[in-house]
Amino acid sequence: MSSATLPADVSVVDVVLPHEVSAVADARHRLAAYLKRYRVTDGACDDAQLVLSELLSNAIRYAPALPAGEVRAAWWIDKAGIHVEVTDGRGETEPQRIDDTHPESIGGRGLAIVDVLTSHWDVRTGTAHRTVHAIVPN
Repeated sequence: MSSATLPADVSVVDVVLPHEVSAVADARHRLAAYLKRYRVTDGACDDAQLVLSELLSNAIRYAPALPAGEVRAAWWIDKAGIHVEVTDGRGETEPQRIDDTHPESIGGRGLAIVDVLTSHWDVRTGTAHRTVHAIVPN
């Protein structure tokens, strides 16, 4: 669901971040403050921060920046849970569910973690951007 179609009583945070690793910690802190304001449980807060970290890290590592050199993150809470979105400049690879990661592989577990911690996640792709949207149960 696009944040533009949400009910008026849902407070959406839309953050423009630099396309660099330091943005992950900044976004996590901002999300934690938002969730604390809405009295979200510590467990759900931790899960949402981890999901945001994974999605942002993937966007920064595997996709180009948006045209102005940034990556965007957004989050909000509604009856479905904590929504987390990350938008990047759409790289050549698409995020995919990985069902069987080799025990000795270095990477490939991030989206498996997202899969476990969320009730749903999906990818919306435009011509010059891609948004990964996930819902963390609250």
